[in-house]
Order: sequence, then structure tokens, then C-alpha cells
Amino acid sequence: MNTGWRFLLTSRWGGYLALTVVFALVCVLLGCWQLARRADALAENNRVAANYDAAPRPVTDVLDGLGSFDESQKWATVSLTGSYLESEQLLVRNRPSGGQPGFELLVPFRLDDGSVFIVDRGWLPTGQEQDKPDVVPSAPQGEVTVVARLKASEPKLEGRSAAAGEIPSIDLPTIAEQLDQPTYTGAYGDLATESPSSDTGQLETRPPEDEGPHLSYAFQWFVFALLGFLGLGYAARQEYRSLNAGDPDEMERAAERERRRKAKAKSDNDIEDELIDRSTYISK
Repeated sequence: MNTGWRFLLTSRWGGYLALTVVFALVCVLLGCWQLARRADALAENNRVAANYDAAPRPVTDVLDGLGSFDESQKWATVSLTGSYLESEQLLVRNRPSGGQPGFELLVPFRLDDGSVFIVDRGWLPTGQEQDKPDVVPSAPQGEVTVVARLKASEPKLEGRSAAAGEIPSIDLPTIAEQLDQPTYTGAYGDLATESPSSDTGQLETRPPEDEGPHLSYAFQWFVFALLGFLGLGYAARQEYRSLNAGDPDEMERAAERERRRKAKAKSDNDIEDELIDRSTYISK
């Protein structure tokens, strides 16, 4: 009896199709997410290439105002002349590096025009016997020329507390409130060089220009979406063969498939025998 493909019209196969479509949509969305992450990585690489090694420019020429900052300015190299306000320095908690807990050392820097710019003077490891650095390096005294690379202010972490002289994130508006002075709140700077120089924490190195494996991951997700439909088609074909096993045409096709299977098995055995014979001949 030939029932044909009418079983595909049942609610059971409608459910299979719906699940396959949902699976494919999820895979496509994940693939698009990976492509978006790759685009972000490429944009970051472009910013590093354009800004990191550029000649430093006065911060007032780069930032239009205290609250000014555009993502395209990340890693831009700026120069500042003024003096450190070491008495106002802050430690940023929970800053791991290389698997080791630590802090970032922020020191406000008063420019010659009276405004304050926050300089990150490097990473410090947590002490061996205390929950703070064993040694905090002192900033140079008097007039200093600083070269720094711009970064955006970080979000405020609600509900996070910190000890005196510490903060949970580099939230520049909150720091500006504590200083009660005209302070740059759009961006701060990772220290590159300073003159005269002094001991610093571990300074950040050039970010690697690597787009990551996002493109290959996206391709894999799109392939998974296609495989879902291929699997559904294979399952439908297998059920068709089972339901129509008594149909003469299907019986003839099944016999032909069995004949090809046996022929392939025989061919594989012949190849294996030939390889064994050849190996035996060579060993003699």
C-alpha cells in the first residue's frame, strides 16, 4: 500500500517543522550576534590603529568640553601639563590582571587652566596580608607633563560600596562630585609617559588587534540552521520508506539500495585485501 507523503500533513510533522524553524531562527540570531561582535572587534582594531601611536595633542584640542567624548576618540593620545593632586588619589577595587586581584591607581591631575583630568597611573596587586596594595607609588611633585590615552567613563555600580579612598568603578561624574572641582567627566586617561617620571603601577600595554573567532562561529551557527532542515528531510524520507515498504515501486528502490550497499561493502573488502597483500609482499 502506497500512502505517499500524506503523513507530512499530520499535526505531528507540523510540530516537527515548527521546532525546526524555531531552531533555525535561534541559530541565525546567534550567527548574526557573532557577526555583530566581529564588527565591534574590527571597529576597536581600527581605533587602536588610528589613535594608539598618534602624536599626542593637547587634551583641550581633542575634547571639546569637560563632558565631551566620542567612542572614536578611544585610545587617542593627549598631552597634559599641570600637577598631580596626590592627596585626592583613589584606588579602583576588583581589577584583576593575569588572574591576580588588584586595583587601578587614579590620580587627579590639575591642568594649567584649573580643570582636573583623571589619570590612571597603572595597576597594583592586592597585598599579601591586606585587602589593598602593599605599596602605592607616589606621583611626581610640581609641574609635570603627562601623555595619556583616552578611555570613556565607566557606568556607576549601584549598591556597591568601597572603603575610604577607594571606588568600585571609574565613574567620572561621581569622582567629580567628590573633588568638587571642574573635572573632565567624559573621559579619563591611561598613563603612557610623564616627565619628570616616577614609579607607577603596571601600565596597560597596546591592545592586540585581533578580530577573534567570531566569523567562524557565525558560519557554524548558519550551518547548524541548514543542518536542522536537512535532518528534518532525512527523517521524513526514512518515515516515507517505512510507511511505503509494501509498495512495489518502493520495494524495487529498496532492493536497488541493498544491491549498491553490498557492492560497496565488497569493493571496500577488495581494497583492504589488496592493501594487506601489498604489505605482505613488501615485508618479504
